[in-house]
Amino acid sequence: MSATMRSLDIDRRQFVALVAAGGIAASLPSSASAASRSGPTYAVPANRWVVTTQSDTWRLADHMQQVAPRTPVPGDIELRLDDARQVMEGFGACFNEMGWDAINLLPSSDQDAIFEELFSDSGMGFSLCRMPIGANDFARDWYSYDETPGDLALEDFSVAHDDATLVPFIKRAQRVRPDLNLWASPWSPPTWMKNNRHYASVPNRPGWPENGLKPDQQGAEGTDMFIQDERYFAAYARYFGKFIDEYAKRNINIGMVMPQNEFNSAQPFPSCCWTPAGLARFLPHLGREMERRNVDIFFGTMERPDDRLFEAVYQDKAAAAVIRGVGVQWAGRGALPFIAHNHPTLRYYMSEQECGDGKNDWRYARHAWTLMKQYLTNGCHGYNYWNIALVDGGVSRWGWAQNSLLSVDRNKRTYRWNYEYYLLKHLAGLVRTGARRISSISWTGYEDVLALLNLDGSVAIMAHNPTSALMPLRIGVGGKLIETVLPADSFGSLLLKAELSA
Repeated sequence: MSATMRSLDIDRRQFVALVAAGGIAASLPSSASAASRSGPTYAVPANRWVVTTQSDTWRLADHMQQVAPRTPVPGDIELRLDDARQVMEGFGACFNEMGWDAINLLPSSDQDAIFEELFSDSGMGFSLCRMPIGANDFARDWYSYDETPGDLALEDFSVAHDDATLVPFIKRAQRVRPDLNLWASPWSPPTWMKNNRHYASVPNRPGWPENGLKPDQQGAEGTDMFIQDERYFAAYARYFGKFIDEYAKRNINIGMVMPQNEFNSAQPFPSCCWTPAGLARFLPHLGREMERRNVDIFFGTMERPDDRLFEAVYQDKAAAAVIRGVGVQWAGRGALPFIAHNHPTLRYYMSEQECGDGKNDWRYARHAWTLMKQYLTNGCHGYNYWNIALVDGGVSRWGWAQNSLLSVDRNKRTYRWNYEYYLLKHLAGLVRTGARRISSISWTGYEDVLALLNLDGSVAIMAHNPTSALMPLRIGVGGKLIETVLPADSFGSLLLKAELSA
């Protein structure tokens, strides 16, 4: 079976049906140049519903039926083509060291199939991805780019560590997606720039791997663990600048940075708490360095449901002048509606989907749907999943088991796509950069739908049936009414051709 067929998880009969529907045949070219010659390709065949259930992960559903002209009776949900909202900048995930190590356990042919599936338009179409600046919680272990105490001149700065992991990981993705957009954030500054002189903020849980933090080194939320000194702010801003420059030398361009991952979270892995006042002091320094390199700055990542944390920084005129957007994750989603309402000209990213527990089960895929719906309906322009790949169990260096798009069996050297991969593919595989989210209205109480209008005029529709029974569904789009039946406890998606949505 070919890599394309294996990635779609379909049998030969379904493959023939997909070809007849125009789905696979148009998406077989694997290179970016081939895709550009044939126009946009999508993971779901046009005008055919594809559904995912717990037992059947990716299959064609019944043909959609089209009613024209429209009947006087409205659909269960009506899509508002005349009310397009935010422009989507892309979907993606984070390049982590442990993800690269997991993928490298596999044969080269499987690796090729994985990157095709993740980054080509005929697969997920990932176009906007995240990476760490130095070690994060899914690095092999702690490191920074300059651990020489007091090296404010950054004479010992080097990103050579990344040449074995993150650089080849990103370059492998760029082979499929040369125009991949990247943004980055640190989990911790170099240890000598912190008051506690340690990469972590708190000791690890009992029975979990030690991090070596002493009792007198413990940090806390609501404090500045970064040394509040202008010399250190200036050096740290140059640290970001050198990171951008060194990656550019490797033909990897980074278009945006955030100053700190989860600045309110004292963690046993690389972390650093900041107050809003501390971030406001640092941001102008970072702004000067990034402006020289034409790199944007977002506030974040924001992981608390308190919009006042952002407003306290944004009221500082010098800090506000350099902020182009906001990155939101975890409980920060509770603050997103308020920040987006008050600052409609900023851009918003869902910067990290919640991580799960390493079980990669159907229950968590359902939760991930609620996250997608909440972030996108509240105005996010970008959506980032977290771990691309992990070995089975998904345990980090610091003992936390997390989910991933695919899992690798270390002993058998095989892999499988997890439920959240299929969930995300239902939308990411249909939506291209520049698409606009479409608002909707329902008179029946059914609101489990996301829809986006692509630049080519096609409409990407994703729907959820949370019930234990078959669910008839009628969706009004333009002058048409689409009818289908979603299986019990399922997700489904449809790419509606432009001429059918008029």
